[in-house]
Amino acid sequence: MQVTETLSDGLLRSYAVRVPADEIEQSTRARLADIGKTLRLPGFRPGKVPANLIRKRYGSSVMAEVLQETVNGVAEKVVAERQLRPAGQPRVSLEGQPTLDNGAPQDLDLKVDLELLPDIVLPDLSALNLTRYRAEPSEETIGRALDSIALQNRTFEDLEARPAVTGDVLVVDFTGRIDGEAFEGGQATDANVEVGGAGFIPGFTEQLEGLAPGETRTIDVTFPAEYQAAQLAGKAAQFEIEAKALRKAVTPALDDALAVAVGLESFDKLREAVVGQIQREYDQLARLRIKRELLDALAAEAKFASPPSLLEAEFTSIWQRVEADQREGRVDDEDSGKDEATLKAEYRAIADRRVRLGLLLAEIGRVNNIEVSQAELTQALRAEMSRYPGQEQQVLAFFQKNAGAVQQLRGPLFEDKVVDHILALAQVSEKLVPPEELSLPAADPSPVLVEAEDATLEASAGEL
Repeated sequence: MQVTETLSDGLLRSYAVRVPADEIEQSTRARLADIGKTLRLPGFRPGKVPANLIRKRYGSSVMAEVLQETVNGVAEKVVAERQLRPAGQPRVSLEGQPTLDNGAPQDLDLKVDLELLPDIVLPDLSALNLTRYRAEPSEETIGRALDSIALQNRTFEDLEARPAVTGDVLVVDFTGRIDGEAFEGGQATDANVEVGGAGFIPGFTEQLEGLAPGETRTIDVTFPAEYQAAQLAGKAAQFEIEAKALRKAVTPALDDALAVAVGLESFDKLREAVVGQIQREYDQLARLRIKRELLDALAAEAKFASPPSLLEAEFTSIWQRVEADQREGRVDDEDSGKDEATLKAEYRAIADRRVRLGLLLAEIGRVNNIEVSQAELTQALRAEMSRYPGQEQQVLAFFQKNAGAVQQLRGPLFEDKVVDHILALAQVSEKLVPPEELSLPAADPSPVLVEAEDATLEASAGEL
């Protein structure tokens, strides 16, 4: 195979490849010889069919297979022989159509185009200075959590019929309509609604005051502009309400009986579980914050060019989400009033940051032989299956059939191991802070979601 470099422009490379006819012929003969070892034809013993007869009958199809395999393997050979590190799948194209001369192949001319990964100089990870913020749950926070558990386990006692007052619980049926049409999620039967309580559309529960069992009432409300269901946000609605019973909520005491009701041995065990859950949430926020600080520090060190194809793919992914948000009316305040050209330039810069960070993290993992074991991947798969009770086998079948889905499991695992490796080498100091400071973003002129950067890392790790 003769390989000639025809383009070297930044990370772009092109190669002209000529596969000599005799190389194709040798592969064809070898394949035909293998067929002849077991071929059975009338009048000939097995393995004794003349070579010219085998070629006459199977030569064209075998040669077509050899040509296809040659084309498929050319890029792999070019990459291996020249010790290249492509950023994506190389593109192979035929220079003209392969021809046969009296049944024999001619030289096969191909073109291989690819992008290389940039040369990445790893920073001195031991020189990174990071802060791990830490918070502990206060007695007030623990108390609120316990009160919430008690509230979730409250019982209801029936009261004599009378007009409801604030704090009472009405058992109601209701139907909501917008412009006279019932909407999905706007109906309920035998719902317990605390008069003047929270958890409903603003103004809903307040308008139930004075309503008695057996009575009906129509109320007008407006969904908040930031309501989670975009099709209802900001819409005016009417609700027809029928009161069926009046009740009093009874909240259980914070004692052993409440603990037993939620499946624990004692109130001390319940409190211990609550403290542990809050602490885990704080620790997760702390990890996200130090991870952001780490990514910001590494972004400043990632001083290499992004491969154009990876950059374009990442930008396209971001821009599609931006356009989807725009169609749904969800526009960030920072984006409001900016024209499309300005937005695209800003989001392309974010895409460039994500690609470079992903490549740098993936290179750190490669150089330090960080891998995700099969046991770790299996554990992650089991965790994913557990999220769909009763459908575990369908989930397993999905992952068995979709390599990309498996990579989505492997990516975050790989990322966590790389981050842990860096944190073990970096200079990390600890700082005790109030819980509300855990979620404050680290200083970053162009902050992006850590989760999105993880997606780029996952893709880049696959290439490396």
